[in-house]
Amino acid sequence: MYTRADGRERLVRIVVGGFALLALVVLFVFLTLCAVDGRRPGMTEYKGQVAAPEFPANADWLNTDRPLTLADLRGKVVLLDFWTYCIHVIPDLKRLEAKYADELVVIGVHSAKFTAESETDNIRQAILRYEIEHPVINDRNMILWREYGIRAWPSFVLIDPAGKLVGYASGENVYDMFDPAIANVIEVFGEKGLIERGPLELVLERDRAPRSMLSFPGKVLADAASGQLFIADSNHNRIVVVSLDGSTVEAVIGGPGAGFTDGDFESARFNHPQGMALRGSGDGTTLYVADTENHAIRKVDFETKTVRTIAGTGTQARRFNVDGPGTTTALNSPWDLVLHDGTLYVAMAGSHQLWKLDLASGEVAPHAGSGREDRTDGPLGSAALAQPSGLTTDGEKLYFADSEVSAIRSADLDASGRVATIVGGELFKFGDVDGKGLRVRLQHPLGVAYFDGTLYVADTYNNKIKRVSIADRTSETFLGTGKGGFKDGDEALFDEPGGLSVADGKLYVADTNNHVIRVADLETRRVETLEIKDSEMLWPEPDMPEEVTATELAAQSVPPGEVTLVISLKLPGSHKLTAGAPTQIVLRSADGKVLTLDGKTELTLTQPTFPIEVPVAAAEGTASVQISYAIYFCEDSLQSLCYFDAGALALPVTVGGDGGDGLSVRLEVADPNRDPR
Repeated sequence: MYTRADGRERLVRIVVGGFALLALVVLFVFLTLCAVDGRRPGMTEYKGQVAAPEFPANADWLNTDRPLTLADLRGKVVLLDFWTYCIHVIPDLKRLEAKYADELVVIGVHSAKFTAESETDNIRQAILRYEIEHPVINDRNMILWREYGIRAWPSFVLIDPAGKLVGYASGENVYDMFDPAIANVIEVFGEKGLIERGPLELVLERDRAPRSMLSFPGKVLADAASGQLFIADSNHNRIVVVSLDGSTVEAVIGGPGAGFTDGDFESARFNHPQGMALRGSGDGTTLYVADTENHAIRKVDFETKTVRTIAGTGTQARRFNVDGPGTTTALNSPWDLVLHDGTLYVAMAGSHQLWKLDLASGEVAPHAGSGREDRTDGPLGSAALAQPSGLTTDGEKLYFADSEVSAIRSADLDASGRVATIVGGELFKFGDVDGKGLRVRLQHPLGVAYFDGTLYVADTYNNKIKRVSIADRTSETFLGTGKGGFKDGDEALFDEPGGLSVADGKLYVADTNNHVIRVADLETRRVETLEIKDSEMLWPEPDMPEEVTATELAAQSVPPGEVTLVISLKLPGSHKLTAGAPTQIVLRSADGKVLTLDGKTELTLTQPTFPIEVPVAAAEGTASVQISYAIYFCEDSLQSLCYFDAGALALPVTVGGDGGDGLSVRLEVADPNRDPR
């Protein structure tokens, strides 16, 4: 759990005297971990009947098609989740939402720490990435934060069906803290007939978002020796292996759904994997994967084509200074990996530490970090880290992106070594400032890659790639303008890049929110998007909509006899159908006596060429043609940036009397880059 003082920066100048000391004491008390706060106290009850403050009228809402008010939610138990991109409580919230689906409404109150997190579009991306399914309000001005007296992320407030405050708590273990209280409120108000039962109808952001070939890829690993690129296709819960030039797909491991299952490449399941490390070559290659939301390390054996868990139990650790056999020791959000001399080093984001896994013995143990969240240099065991999320090495030291303090730091490999800060800030000192040492400002960097004495840094919330000199402790902008977006060339744009890797003079970038891999020439700095050409297996299977969801078109009339049904397609201006993808059109005649489609009552067309012309035999009467479609399309010049759209239409047809000489339907696909509002 991490906290927010009234000011954003701690006062460190000694001239401030007692005020600075007081601020530091307050900050020390409240600065603990977002991810390991399972030891915090349980829910605190409010005394007396206190009305819950109403939501501000002018705030942006997500995962709903309308602003909500507490007045709208009378009769519901309401749980407010004050969050800022903290994912560890999401499984517990989902458990509560499932258990009390008819009585409980969870409202996410997003009160940002980082500047980039306050933007509604960025929150929308976080909702999609973390698969959040409840309404979220953007509390960008911290109005609700102040009105509810919140002091830490994550915090929760329980409100009864009459709009009165019940209790509050900070930290994790949300299910255990709130399950009894919610059950009690439902029982009390249910006996009085004051519960409004039934789920709240919502329009989720995921229902408006197109599907992409990759989904929020978090990390990449480029291997020059094998000519392969390993992609953590995080939200598809799989590892994708392609050639470095993207010309072939060589393996798909796991996916599409989340799970925690060992087995062969097809049956194995991951849960939002991130960093990877490689050992060996050819068929003897072994890939190690940080299976982040399974809190595990997985071993991918390319000789046997199997996946096996070598560390972690599948549950989040609540203690952070333990060691033991890997398969029986719980881990906490492993985010990145690096292999050195038979030891796998782990950026353990959840416990604010670096860990190590001895591959020979299978033993795991902390390597650096006390578990306290801060930027404190010193001996490995007593140093404080803050959500390390990127990890690399030059063979002499470990280098890591310490995300919550927006810093790039080093840790010695020797157990008697130290942690030091190369560049960056502190918990509330972040920004976008090039320069030297502690004067440098980054904003939540997630990735780091070592090459030839230089660290390349994914400065994630600044939408940039920085270049850091280890020897000089300097940082400069290498790629990106700071503006989020998608653009190749000499002035490239990125959207929250998360992972980096270097091979053959190229920098490979997991451009997370753009759902693509970018490739930058280290000399010219020119950026191109990796075009994955042999990619039929990477798209999700067509999800043909049910007939009941069909949109009815205007009725058309034709004379009896042979007519033609013409189906045309209109894609957004810069898009085209994706070659080789399983685009599919399914036609059904609701009454085969009136209409038959090329002699059939149901016709399936795979990878059709538009316009489609289907011969129809028409007899007098009325009927309808049901048209279901699943269309894969991509940017005209970027085959790797591909999307998916599906829908269903119903065309009423009258046969007889006056009418045209044929039937026509136009499918229109919306621009995937549109504002869904």
